[in-house]
Amino acid sequence: MPKPVFISFDGLDGTGKSTQCRLLVDWLATQKIPATTCTDPGGTAIGQELRRIVLFGREHRICTTTEAMLFMASRAQLVEEIIRPALDRGEVVVSDRFTLANVVYQGHAGGLRPEDLWQVGKFVADGLEPDLTLVFDAPLEVTLARRNREADRMEERDLEYQRRVQTGFRYEAGRRPEKHRIIDATPDTETVQRHVRREVTRLLISYGWPITTET
Repeated sequence: MPKPVFISFDGLDGTGKSTQCRLLVDWLATQKIPATTCTDPGGTAIGQELRRIVLFGREHRICTTTEAMLFMASRAQLVEEIIRPALDRGEVVVSDRFTLANVVYQGHAGGLRPEDLWQVGKFVADGLEPDLTLVFDAPLEVTLARRNREADRMEERDLEYQRRVQTGFRYEAGRRPEKHRIIDATPDTETVQRHVRREVTRLLISYGWPITTET
């Protein structure tokens, strides 16, 4: 009997991680693998309200600690309503961001202690962490050029902030290589997706899931 699997996608905005997340879930469907996808922050009624406030609530001045806690609160609801029930059903869960984003954006880039955010994040998620996090990475000039929508509060921050974000992702991925894989997001969408499937296939096979087509 295959074991449930929890995968998260993370990285700089503009790396295409949300597109890759959707493509992976579509591929899992062709493999007849039951999958639930979600977005963090968001994914629940409460989470959507918190997402609006923390990403687009420019009428508020939000300090970094409050910002981190709003993300955490949304995640707690997401775990309770969506992620934990899906795992209990034996499914594969694919989340667009998870605790790593807090550690990087409010920790490495925002000045809070990353170790404190990891600790709070563990409490908020009831000890749940992804079995694998794919960290999408590309040069900053590439990610900035790819953004084709209104910038949220994180995206509109200056280049130095974005550099700290990138450095934070690389540091955390290197610190726990058994849980993280850096994906070069520079190539075209299809090439990146092949790399994503390769990493995910290894994990799924190790958890007992049958893969019936080549990646």
